[in-house]
Amino acid sequence: MRRVAGLAAVLVVVLVLAVPAGGETSLGGGGAVLRMEYTNPALEISNWTLEFHADGRGHFHADRDRSTAPKPETIEPTTVDRNIALSPAFAERMFALARRQRYLNVECESRMKVAFQGWKTLSYRGPDGEGSCRFNYSREKDIQAMGDALVGVASTLVEGARLELLLAHEPLGLDREMEYIVGAYKDGRLRQIFAIQGILERLAEDPAVMERVRKQARLLLAREDREK
Repeated sequence: MRRVAGLAAVLVVVLVLAVPAGGETSLGGGGAVLRMEYTNPALEISNWTLEFHADGRGHFHADRDRSTAPKPETIEPTTVDRNIALSPAFAERMFALARRQRYLNVECESRMKVAFQGWKTLSYRGPDGEGSCRFNYSREKDIQAMGDALVGVASTLVEGARLELLLAHEPLGLDREMEYIVGAYKDGRLRQIFAIQGILERLAEDPAVMERVRKQARLLLAREDREK
């Protein structure tokens, strides 16, 4: 997940994004739950967990590797913890893939020699079945597609946290970050821009933010309307 370079000072902040009114800090209620845990010590945000129901309601928690000092001239969230709302259509696609793969009761790691991309553990739990599998790169096309998609969702959520920090502490850094987000969303590295609608709306409507940033935020909001 990308770092912001060229800022004037080091700022490492514990960021806990606001939980929507009436929300909880973890998933509750009935129905099946799809969960992905991710670990990659080489990344700034080295550990995260994303879980959600088929209607898109979910929770995201991410932590920075605190055993290493932050690099100079960076601004990064150390913790992101929030309830989320994904597109129901997207969530249903993920559930359909998991069920097609026997509720993830498969050996999913490829025997191919593939560069390390991070350990991903997918798990399904519901009244119709349960299972899990762990992989760096999966030999199963559906499972690899799920992993790629959910990494993209997590990347979007971390970018939303980063935008919150920049708006509050280094607004001049928003231009570069938004340029990255627009490009990453176009090529698929970011998924479900819908999930950070709140911060994008704040940027689009804030007269104190430079016009180019406001324009990019409006562009993303127009695209996320189609993504729902």
